[in-house]
Amino acid sequence: MLPDHLMQSFRAFQESRVLLTALELDLFTAVGEGANAAKVAAACRSHPRATEQLLNALVALGMLRKKSGVFENGSLAAHFLAAGSPEDARGALKHQVSLWRTWSTLTEAVRTGHAVAHEEMTHRSADDWTQPFIAAMHRNAVERAPELVSAVGTKGVRRLIDIGGGSGAYSIAFARANPDLAAEVFDLAPVVPIAQRHIEEAGLTGRVTTRIGDLRHDDFGAGHDLALVFAICHMLGPDENRNLLARVYRALAPGGRVVISDFILAPDGTAPRQAVLFAINMLVGTPDGSTYTEAEYSEWLAGAGFVGVSRRRLSGPADLMIGVRPREKSAV
Repeated sequence: MLPDHLMQSFRAFQESRVLLTALELDLFTAVGEGANAAKVAAACRSHPRATEQLLNALVALGMLRKKSGVFENGSLAAHFLAAGSPEDARGALKHQVSLWRTWSTLTEAVRTGHAVAHEEMTHRSADDWTQPFIAAMHRNAVERAPELVSAVGTKGVRRLIDIGGGSGAYSIAFARANPDLAAEVFDLAPVVPIAQRHIEEAGLTGRVTTRIGDLRHDDFGAGHDLALVFAICHMLGPDENRNLLARVYRALAPGGRVVISDFILAPDGTAPRQAVLFAINMLVGTPDGSTYTEAEYSEWLAGAGFVGVSRRRLSGPADLMIGVRPREKSAV
């Protein structure tokens, strides 16, 4: 007889799908302070009987409460999944809906060796993919920014380039930490307006600027003291990362630093768990992306000309790899 924990692992997708469907329907907002199934169905424009089945499933999962036919949000749902909450995470969590679709192609990706559902960000729907993706990245960045700023430091940094900077959360955090620092968020055209909105809300227009470009082949300028490459390398293949770091090297002033933040695999590729699973996420979602070992990052950085290559361990799933452009001229 199959062990219960094994069957639970195989069935885990069922609970995930219930939650994702509730998120897509904005069901927790419809429940609000309390509503019966008919009222929720009317708000969600869904079938009353099917909606009640979904609501009952959410009660079983501990997300809702039910009394005398009236459903109420549990504490987690009220705190994170309903409109009006200060900790509303719906926008970020909708990225998981996109991941559901790509992960469903895993079998074919393993058979062929590459993603079968990949679409360039510039061709994706802003509402269905780009907005949720950047919202998810922004939420993570805001939480991690204080530790990263502390670990990297801002002393002597006047010019910073945030490559693939997304919402601009890290640039904003670095600019706040050093009033003499000017930052530039470098990202694709669909992303830059999102960054500009966050920069304006932070009151940093002028000190944090944006530039449209493609990090896979465009030039990053020159004379930067610090280049951030946060949550980028996993999207690219090894040769693409070598090329990226060579261009980053040229963009830095002598003595300037590159800081990579990413998952880092154990030497044998089987740990840590989140980094290993994220490699699968890149298999189904990108042409050549993966997660990489410390040795691979060290090789790429040294090959680009960086010296003093080191790893900085942080709390959470991602660590830092740091390299310095020598003050003396060095061939790349």
